[in-house]
Amino acid sequence: MNGVALLATFGLIFIAELPDKTMMATLVLSSRYRPLPVLLGVCAAFFVQTVIAVAAGGLLRLLPQQAVLAVVAVLFAVGAVLLVRESMAEDDDEEEGKGKAVTGFGRIALTSFLVLFVAEWGDASQLGTAALSAKYGDPLAVFIGAFAALVTIATIAVLLGRVIVRYIPLKWIQRGAAVLFAIFALIAGFEAIFG
Repeated sequence: MNGVALLATFGLIFIAELPDKTMMATLVLSSRYRPLPVLLGVCAAFFVQTVIAVAAGGLLRLLPQQAVLAVVAVLFAVGAVLLVRESMAEDDDEEEGKGKAVTGFGRIALTSFLVLFVAEWGDASQLGTAALSAKYGDPLAVFIGAFAALVTIATIAVLLGRVIVRYIPLKWIQRGAAVLFAIFALIAGFEAIFG
């Protein structure tokens, strides 16, 4: 297993997911429901979405190296744009999580799973995971790094989320992650053209 791939994936996905709507959704869900079933449902959704992203990145590796690097650059660029766009959006956290009361452990976990499963489609962290899987060609290392980062963020959201966003404006975290994605897009694009 490639340790560099694991650590790079963990770091990038952690930073990308920290300011993400899915973190905010987890925070809202855990403020309305018991934390444990929320965390289990969210982690199950992250598991499935990470498998999908790593598999998509594995399929990208079947392309010629220059094409893979070009796709990786595009995925990172799209992720950067999504993060910037999200950082410019108005806060709507109070609207999330409103609705029908859910009380049972299984229902809370299922609700949390469905909310996060849907929210992660086309998300910057999912695109980043696919790009890293294609770039490194080590699906296990990328899966472990991405899933560990997502679970860490979900745990932080459940335990400490409100404190973090009180001291660090969410939009600045999102913009910092967007800069990292843009740098990775430029590096991959450079390698695709000149590599």
